[in-house]
Amino acid sequence: MSEENPPSVVLRQKQAYQFDIEFASVAPHVLSDEPPPLGQGAGPSPAHLLLAAVGNCMSSSLYFALTKFKNDPQGITTTALAHIGRNEAGRLRVLRIELDIRIGAPAASMNHLDRIIGQFEEFCTVGQSVRAGIPIEVSVYDGEGKKLQ
Repeated sequence: MSEENPPSVVLRQKQAYQFDIEFASVAPHVLSDEPPPLGQGAGPSPAHLLLAAVGNCMSSSLYFALTKFKNDPQGITTTALAHIGRNEAGRLRVLRIELDIRIGAPAASMNHLDRIIGQFEEFCTVGQSVRAGIPIEVSVYDGEGKKLQ
């Protein structure tokens, strides 16, 4: 990402809570929608899109850190969960995000894993930006199910 060419999207309302999201020419359009009873659930909700952005960024940061040290993660699977509740004013908010990141390779096969696990989150632009307002808990597991963080 470059400050000279910052990412942007255009959202156009289709009907009620449905918006067509255009990612310039870099990706296909996505239709977002709120779940019932507000919307029809015809696409991912804004909360789903937030989770996808945070999960993707954290997963990409981990992948970059692993491969920087010539490790083959043998695939990464990330599950992102939003805890939604009411704030002090009674408004619905994303109160917390949990990420469960699973790499396919066993920990014993990877170099510099302690260093990687200790710092990969710091390089996630989206995750760290969101974390400034929403707590994010990250757990990382290896291919044998061993918890690394």
